[in-house]
Amino acid sequence: MDNRPLEGIVLGLGREWADAERRGDTDFLNSTLSDDFIAVGPRGFLLTKPQWIARYSSGDLKNQAFTWEDVTERRYGETAVLIGKQQQQATYQGSDASGSFRTTLVIVRHNNAWQIASAQLSPLAQG
Repeated sequence: MDNRPLEGIVLGLGREWADAERRGDTDFLNSTLSDDFIAVGPRGFLLTKPQWIARYSSGDLKNQAFTWEDVTERRYGETAVLIGKQQQQATYQGSDASGSFRTTLVIVRHNNAWQIASAQLSPLAQG
């Protein structure tokens, strides 16, 4: 059992998620994303858990750098909302996919485990 305070568990999961995204760690993502996970991409498209993971398993998405900083947390019982600034240097199917985003994760406690139920990426204006 993890004896960290709830805040440490949830923020720690957010840090582990960012590290897994940087590495393209499909095993971590498969075990941490909820089965009904849905992501809203930076252009409004939706990705299910299998689609999110397939970006890495197919080799289509490759991160050269990935950070998630200035993260804040709000808790609502068995749900937490984390909002941070994501910066990535990446390619998708060989094209530049780098950018800066305000990223929101919704983390829920399900079957006594914390899982990521949703992610949303909003591009940050340049300038």
